[in-house]
Amino acid sequence: MDDLAQIVEPTALAVEVSSLYEAGDYERAVTVAEKTLEATEQAAGSDSLHAAGALADLAALHEARGVYAMAAPLYRRSLAIREKALPSGHLDIALNLGSLARVEGALGRHAEAESLLRSQLVLLAKAAGPDSLEVAAALDQLAGECSARGGYDEAESLYRRAQQNREEALGPEHPRVTLGLDRLADLAAARGDRAEARALHEQALGVREQTLGPDHPDVAFTLSRLAVWHDSEADYAASGSLHRRALSIREQTLGPDHPDVASGLRDLARSLVAQGDREAARPLYERALAIQENALGPHHPELAATLAESADLHRAEGEYLLAEPLYERALSIRETALGPDHPGLAPLLAGLADLYYLRDLRDEAEALYRRSLSVRERSAAPDDPRVALTLNGLAVLLSVQGRYDEAEPLYERALSIQQSVLGEDHPDVATTLGNLAVMYDSQGRYAQAEPLHRRALAIRELTLGPDHAYVGTSLENLAEAYRAQGRIAEALALYERALVIEEQTVGSGSPELVASLENLATLYRESDRSEEADAFEERARALRLAER
Repeated sequence: MDDLAQIVEPTALAVEVSSLYEAGDYERAVTVAEKTLEATEQAAGSDSLHAAGALADLAALHEARGVYAMAAPLYRRSLAIREKALPSGHLDIALNLGSLARVEGALGRHAEAESLLRSQLVLLAKAAGPDSLEVAAALDQLAGECSARGGYDEAESLYRRAQQNREEALGPEHPRVTLGLDRLADLAAARGDRAEARALHEQALGVREQTLGPDHPDVAFTLSRLAVWHDSEADYAASGSLHRRALSIREQTLGPDHPDVASGLRDLARSLVAQGDREAARPLYERALAIQENALGPHHPELAATLAESADLHRAEGEYLLAEPLYERALSIRETALGPDHPGLAPLLAGLADLYYLRDLRDEAEALYRRSLSVRERSAAPDDPRVALTLNGLAVLLSVQGRYDEAEPLYERALSIQQSVLGEDHPDVATTLGNLAVMYDSQGRYAQAEPLHRRALAIRELTLGPDHAYVGTSLENLAEAYRAQGRIAEALALYERALVIEEQTVGSGSPELVASLENLATLYRESDRSEEADAFEERARALRLAER
């Protein structure tokens, strides 16, 4: 069957696939690759090594498009053929194992990916030597899978073995060695060793700037990682400078329409949202979406991530009808690419649930929260902070429906996870404390609520700064509790401070600002301060009219 004349057509098609791939035309490349596979199987047989190569090529295209659910079975078929036709230690088998492991990991099947990678390591150590760069790459991949399941100690050991291989093969100052430093930094951050994470990122940055120059794309990568670190510390002055420098390098070296530019835009937008500056973030998300649509195609998971973050922004701005189709499209992309039970669906399900809650579609919201929680609990450890986030959202929904007996244990479980894993003073702890306190307020349990409100406020002031939008939220929650108890003077002081924060951090027509103006007007009227009440009511009315 392997007669040369019979494989001329599939070979020519394979050349066309390669050309289309290089041009970034993945949709057409997949169509031609499917024809190549069919022609190869007819010419050389469905169990031939030629067919294995065509299967792997088609799988790689699906992987490049982010459609991992379609890539995995193709890599499996290719691997089965190669294991049957080639000697047991052949390098092509090892490479196929690595490719399959990569998509299994992307699909959230980390145990399967880890097993494949351990088999690959054995083969690569025999074929290329235990100290080779090929083994170093496999060690990095295996370490990533160990980290994904929380096996941080083993992950660190594997990363350091890989780092040693690279240093011995290339020298300690080689740019490729810095890849290991960034990975070790991310691992340190995941373990909560933030000082070590920063030191490793800064070490990587120094080596890259010295060996590659200050304007190399790899320098931009480390700048972005370091910027994210500063974001996590709420050091936005430092992070903003790093994000903008990284973005400038990418635009200059890769061109304004490169996917890495879109990633930089999204990183900067996310930082601005964290600061409460959603208006500045909006055009960045819009530009990132346009780049990804053009460069990656309409079905890529990276596009789904940007759609989801853009939807989050619209939801926060009260633009619910703009947010809903973005969430739905992002969810459709991820379900197609990753399958219906992938952990990557959970935040989208929760985001859409949040939206339905805000639109008072409570049955729809509860169904999505419960599906998100189910996906999270199947794919993550029971004390994973992401499980806590979904518990919190579901508890809020149940609480506003008066289902307090169902909501309270969910809040308590979320708080237990967050305090034990993230620490007593993490911003997520403040969110759960604040929500639980609001539920206590609605039950008239003010004595239990007040210390929770105060602790939430203190955490946010400490970790986010005194002028952050979330500090304003905590101030308003405590003010509303005082108001309900008739403590009007104390409530007014808190509302006035919250209003100053909101005027600095949210859009002039945002629902939060309008609501704050109306709340203050009501309090002034209850305090017989009619002139001030009239002024704030007029401001609120003018903003509502301006938004129509």
